[in-house]
Amino acid sequence: QVQLVESGGGSVQAGGSLRLSCTASEPVGCMAWFRQAPGKEREGVASIWGVLTTYADSAKGRFTISEDIPKNTMYLKMKSLKPEDAGMYYCAGRSKGWACTGEGFGSGDYIYWGQGTQVTVSS
Repeated sequence: QVQLVESGGGSVQAGGSLRLSCTASEPVGCMAWFRQAPGKEREGVASIWGVLTTYADSAKGRFTISEDIPKNTMYLKMKSLKPEDAGMYYCAGRSKGWACTGEGFGSGDYIYWGQGTQVTVSS
């Protein structure tokens, strides 16, 4: 069973930056970051499949998704953070060799999930 482990969450002030990491125990396919704020549904933030990346409108221009394939690690660099960016951030992965479907924000497409890392943004 593939395991995904996130790290890098924390508390920052509005306008600050964080870099999240997600390391997989073995190679996986398409990967994505999702987030969930209290009382809200989980939403896709960014996805990556090779050189193909997709961002939610709320993340465009501020977040950058990347991956280090030899390390089986995906990153999400977040800058200019806003209070509405706060929530639990989860990384997700598809089976090895499986590309992202559409924007890659369908949570049902992913079979591997991390435990989440909390991001808090104070105004």
